[in-house]
Amino acid sequence: MPNYRRSYRTIMDDHFPEEISIRFGAQTLLYRKRTWKIEDESTGDLVEKGLRYGENPGQEAALYELINGNLVLGDCAFIEPGNGLVSAISEEDMLHFGKHPGKINLTDVDNALNILKYLMTRPAVAIMKHNNPCGVAQGDSISHAYGRANLADRVAAFGGCVAANRSIDKNTAEMIQGNYVEVVVAPDYEEGVLEILKQRRNLRVIRIQQIEQLADFRELRFVDFKSLIDGGLIVQQSPINAILTKDDFQPAIATYRRREYATERLPTDAEYEDLLFGWNVEQGITSNSVIYVKNGVTVGIGTGEQDRVGVAQIAIYKAYTKYADMLCFQEYGISYNELVLAIARGERTGEEKEMIDQRVQNDKGNLIGAAMISDAFFPARDGVDVAIQEGITAIAQPGGSIKDYEVIQACNEADPPVAMVFTGQRCFKH
Repeated sequence: MPNYRRSYRTIMDDHFPEEISIRFGAQTLLYRKRTWKIEDESTGDLVEKGLRYGENPGQEAALYELINGNLVLGDCAFIEPGNGLVSAISEEDMLHFGKHPGKINLTDVDNALNILKYLMTRPAVAIMKHNNPCGVAQGDSISHAYGRANLADRVAAFGGCVAANRSIDKNTAEMIQGNYVEVVVAPDYEEGVLEILKQRRNLRVIRIQQIEQLADFRELRFVDFKSLIDGGLIVQQSPINAILTKDDFQPAIATYRRREYATERLPTDAEYEDLLFGWNVEQGITSNSVIYVKNGVTVGIGTGEQDRVGVAQIAIYKAYTKYADMLCFQEYGISYNELVLAIARGERTGEEKEMIDQRVQNDKGNLIGAAMISDAFFPARDGVDVAIQEGITAIAQPGGSIKDYEVIQACNEADPPVAMVFTGQRCFKH
């Protein structure tokens, strides 16, 4: 039988070339493979290695940085060399190699930065797992943001990637060190922080100083490649998020059989803040997705589903379960699942669980007053109906469905009416 634990310790050689050039007509882009001098985990000798492995052990992989070529196609000028983030990570930026990174570690970092580039006005943290956020939050400080993001989904954050848009201080480092994470990335680390984080021997601690200029990347397009099983490629422009302020949202208005339908109220300023925050987080979530946010933190994240009402329901279920876990941890210092198991073993009474369950039901999974954000339009009103029943008060979605009028009616029939705005664009991500 294969030794799967040993396979995760494997550091593969790769046979990809040192340079790759891609030609678009008369224009050529040149990429250089990124490697690092690291200690061999078996011998301790200094060796030069690239990525640990790809998505799974047994898959060779390589990381390439764009070093030359200014691609212009039509009226689109793509990102130029010198704007490196993840692909430009040097040995000096690997402040603590831990287990040196594989593909998933770096794609998690990359997608976290894809979210954080829209959240640079306040301290913010994105905790990623399998290239999706499990908790994203803004806060008064980076430690406040990390604490909120972690409590949003402590279970999924286990073994995740923590990305911060501000320097990590000692308070934040101690909070991170108390959990199990695989990667921490930030623009810098205050004095004494590395000594705290290095207590986790296998933790990768990465500095990307250009995070401080992440907002500049909001308008920069890159070439997005999708490889097919027959060796073919689909090539596309990366998307641009058009919703950067609350004024970029559009009123929810639809016409059906020559009658105009419009939501009875617009969002409040606080709701606009959550809708904008949620739409920015949506840029990094696998579609089909629906998320709920409240006071600048994710409450429930539904990803990768085939139908919109289903993903809306899954995000509600996750909001309930994650809220129960948060309350249990805050009250008793253990997870909700540990509490259930302790009751089954006769180590605790059921009263503690009943108290948690009752509060979760009363607060409807912390969804009362939350905002709902959908990466595509609702083909019917059922998707918003299930959320309205849980107490959400505002919705942002692309609009454009032939059933928009039904969704508007659902918002107006709610008591009190639910606000809704359109983005005018969808943000699918596959």
